[in-house]
Amino acid sequence: MDGWPRFFLFSILWLIFTPIYATSGSSKVAVAANNEPVGRRKLATGNPGSISIDCGVNEDYVDENMGLLFKSDRDFISTGENHDAEPGSFTEPEAFTDRLCKNLRSFPMGKKNCYILRPEQGKNHNYLIRAFYCYENYDGNNQPPTFDVHIGVNLWMTVKDLNRNGWNAGEIFHFSSTGIIHVCLVNKGLGVPFISALELYSVNDSIYRSEFGSLHVTRRFQPGNPTDIRFRYKDDVFHRVWRTYGFANWTLVNATSDIQLQEIDNSHKLPIEVLKTAAQPRKGVHSLRYNTSFTCSQLCNFYVYFHFAEIVEFPQDQRREFTITLNDHNYGPFSLESFKPRTIPLKLTTKGDINFTINSTSNSHLPPILNAFEILYIIELPRSPTDQADVDAIMAVMRSYNINEDEWQGDPCVPRELSWNGLNCSNYDKNPPRIISLDLSSRKLTGEIAPSLSALKAIQSLDLSYNKLTGILPNFFSELLNLTLLDLSYNELTGPVPEFLAQLPNLDTLNLTGNKFTGSIPQSLIKKSNNGTLQLSFDKNPNLCQSDSCEKKKHFLLPVVASIISILMLLLLCMISISWRQRRQQAIAETQKSKNQTFSYSEIISITDNFKTAIGGGGFGKVYFGTLKDGTQVAIKLLSQSSNQGYKEFQAEVQLLMVVHHRNLVSLIGYCNDSHNMALVYEYMVNGNLQQHLSKKSGSVLTWKERFQIAVDAAYGLEYLHNGCKPPIIHRDLKTSNILLNEKWQAKIADFGLSRAFTNESGTHVSTCPAGTFGYVDPEAQASGNFNKKSDVYSFGIILLELITGQPAITRKTHGGFICIHQWIRPIIDRGDILTIVDPRLDGEFDATSAWKAVETAFSCVSNASIQRPDMSHVLAELQECLAIVMAVEESQTMKARVLRSSNSLPISPLNIDTDMAPSPR
Repeated sequence: MDGWPRFFLFSILWLIFTPIYATSGSSKVAVAANNEPVGRRKLATGNPGSISIDCGVNEDYVDENMGLLFKSDRDFISTGENHDAEPGSFTEPEAFTDRLCKNLRSFPMGKKNCYILRPEQGKNHNYLIRAFYCYENYDGNNQPPTFDVHIGVNLWMTVKDLNRNGWNAGEIFHFSSTGIIHVCLVNKGLGVPFISALELYSVNDSIYRSEFGSLHVTRRFQPGNPTDIRFRYKDDVFHRVWRTYGFANWTLVNATSDIQLQEIDNSHKLPIEVLKTAAQPRKGVHSLRYNTSFTCSQLCNFYVYFHFAEIVEFPQDQRREFTITLNDHNYGPFSLESFKPRTIPLKLTTKGDINFTINSTSNSHLPPILNAFEILYIIELPRSPTDQADVDAIMAVMRSYNINEDEWQGDPCVPRELSWNGLNCSNYDKNPPRIISLDLSSRKLTGEIAPSLSALKAIQSLDLSYNKLTGILPNFFSELLNLTLLDLSYNELTGPVPEFLAQLPNLDTLNLTGNKFTGSIPQSLIKKSNNGTLQLSFDKNPNLCQSDSCEKKKHFLLPVVASIISILMLLLLCMISISWRQRRQQAIAETQKSKNQTFSYSEIISITDNFKTAIGGGGFGKVYFGTLKDGTQVAIKLLSQSSNQGYKEFQAEVQLLMVVHHRNLVSLIGYCNDSHNMALVYEYMVNGNLQQHLSKKSGSVLTWKERFQIAVDAAYGLEYLHNGCKPPIIHRDLKTSNILLNEKWQAKIADFGLSRAFTNESGTHVSTCPAGTFGYVDPEAQASGNFNKKSDVYSFGIILLELITGQPAITRKTHGGFICIHQWIRPIIDRGDILTIVDPRLDGEFDATSAWKAVETAFSCVSNASIQRPDMSHVLAELQECLAIVMAVEESQTMKARVLRSSNSLPISPLNIDTDMAPSPR
């Protein structure tokens, strides 16, 4: 295809792809002053990915003012009562709450009542969750209640001091590590809890996120008439509620009517109505001041977000420059670009008082301005939810038996004082709690014993007595190795008593009374009962015999015939196997020459040409280049002779590692354990390790796409170690020098399993010290000495930041000491500045959208609390999305270039292409 047809094809494709990426972080988006943003998502009545609930209504409806579909809460909770507000009680002027405050749902029964939210985005996403509380004297008592609201297993807020008329709201930015979010109202004995509305919106791409916990919104102000009116704007993609505020000695500045504001990497996406007004000091005053206070029993942590936009045209020889003083800490100076929004987030630790002053500098010709600001309180999340496998199991049990227990809402175990009736848990204050006791007696359960009970692996006591369960005792009980008490009395169970019950190592009480078992009780159970290790009850089983004498006579004919047939089949198979065994042995021998073989020390010397070429080294010893007899290039790790690993232990470990195969793991070909010499034989990786290529001394620079491909490869390898190996393999020493690159630049993880497998006499790991490598170590693991999968996730987050920035994990400060890479990056990211941190050797050839997403993923990995870190499967999915964005932008740019070349080759172009709308690397 050539000429005009080809040109039209490229043009059509360009028009399709360009709008998709016009809203990415690397492009400029114009926002018109008429409140119609170009390229910005507008709310639809279907609320894609969102949940908007009007509590207490019977039918769904569309709020025309906001363009939102509000659903009835009947599908989100099964308890509570619907109520209408007292007629004429609502006096607040905000239009967006009129409909929401007409109805509510109250919860007079039960201590904990929970809404179940299942967002489309699932787990490991950031959400804005808002709850409205309009008392409106619905109960006629003129006494608003006080109650707690939990998000998941942690306290979100205490609802108190409500007005008889009017409303209150709680708003939180919450990163959920689970696919189901529970919002629970907890009765404190100070009135009946209630709720008017509940909303959830995905804000996963925002920077409303803290590694220390969730962010509860305490203040959100925009300058305006100081009448304390609150607004919601239809074009606010984060669905925020804004409140007017009037500073002392200030004036209101309005934007020029015909201006255009530009959004550049503005992840906060403030509504145009907020940006086009600002507060500035009155004439003769040089600062804006604000102060407030909160009740803190100890030091509290906050984020203060300052939102600016230069909306006034002024002569080019004038400038506006200002500083921010926040609780005696000075920041700045700052300046603004014309018509470009800027957000400055600052973290603050205080006993409760917050005050700030925005001052003009001596170089400024104009007074300071402020378009809006927010104060968010960091809510720590100390409690961990119940083990997810146990939660899934107990929910499946509820479905199997159709249990509709009102008290069984929210998390089964946590918090302890609100745990479900009939069960007990272990490790209430540890990660994570497990269900160890379940009492389902006298619940009128019918049917067979639910197979989902087998998933409660930590269960110690199970009571199913006094129900109407039927069928044969299932084999899955043999998997419950922690079971100490099993009460199955007074059911309708049939069939023989299974032998495996005697094999449960911890079972000390077994009650089979009042069933319909047949046959005889296994002698192994009787023996344990006689020696006092098992309390056995089996009365009222009329068809159950207690001795061998009542066994049925054996039928001999079938076993004899089966034995003869088996012997004949065995002889036939032997004759067949002899004919090809020798040929197969020869093929196996050839295969084992290059895989999973042992080497003598003399062979190691020959392979390495007497250790001629050293290519690396570490705590384990040196690494040498070698070549096998068949020409295969290998890397030989010669382990330190100080290792105290015995022959059998060493052989067992390496044989285990040799069966671990994945395209993103360096293959272990064989090993040597000759006298005092131990060595590991690995495949040779031609392009060395990642650390070498990120070093400033490297002669070449990895491209943006190559960095993400390496990150995805490494994530694949680590995800396989964690989730594809049984039991999981924890690397313990993941770092850039342990990520190797082959001739195709495919990344593979090396040295996995070595930190645990090989130790020297001092107890340190062969590859490094027990705490891993300085700069990559998980703070929790370093403090406790206990490494787990989340320790590796932390190390991977550091590697990801190295790929983005090109900087090492640890940098020496000018005045002594060290600073970690994420500590260096954090304040820069909080200022919304992605350009400063990306590797300058890329010369701006990168995509900002993928950079922001990768930084968010990296910071989720390096959270101080391991419970807040994602699983590697989620990290892999996030990085795959980043790589897809990079490839799509690259393809779009290539296509645009082709279109332009085709256009230049034609005498007349039928299209007027706006090149500023095409994505460009920054």
